[in-house]
Amino acid sequence: MQSIFHLAFNVTDLEETRVFYRDILGCTEGRSTDTWVDFNFFGHQISMHLGEPFKVKNTGKVGEHLVSMPHLGVALQLDAWERVAKRLEAVDTKFIIAPVGRFLGEVGEQYTMFFTDPSGNPIEIKGFKSLDMVFDS
Repeated sequence: MQSIFHLAFNVTDLEETRVFYRDILGCTEGRSTDTWVDFNFFGHQISMHLGEPFKVKNTGKVGEHLVSMPHLGVALQLDAWERVAKRLEAVDTKFIIAPVGRFLGEVGEQYTMFFTDPSGNPIEIKGFKSLDMVFDS
């Protein structure tokens, strides 16, 4: 079964949100009103509504880092991941975990980066040489 996930969450400023998701991440903007905006987030639908962002806590252990839970994430083909990493680096993104490879040469080899949007919502983007490897164990 093929599906597209939908996630709605709060942001504090729609124009900052547009600049970040559209201009920096490269997501296509969809429908919007004065209080929310939709984006195509790498093939999935996210809707950002004006309001108080969800509470997060650094309880997710990734290597030697504690990352915010919950967080939004997506797994991309490695070439797409590299393009997104370059776009984020070009605007001096403050990374929680800078773009890095993990488990290199092992089952589960992947690349990851953690950062937040302008409202403080945490995001992880993973890269895989093949998306068929995402669930390898």
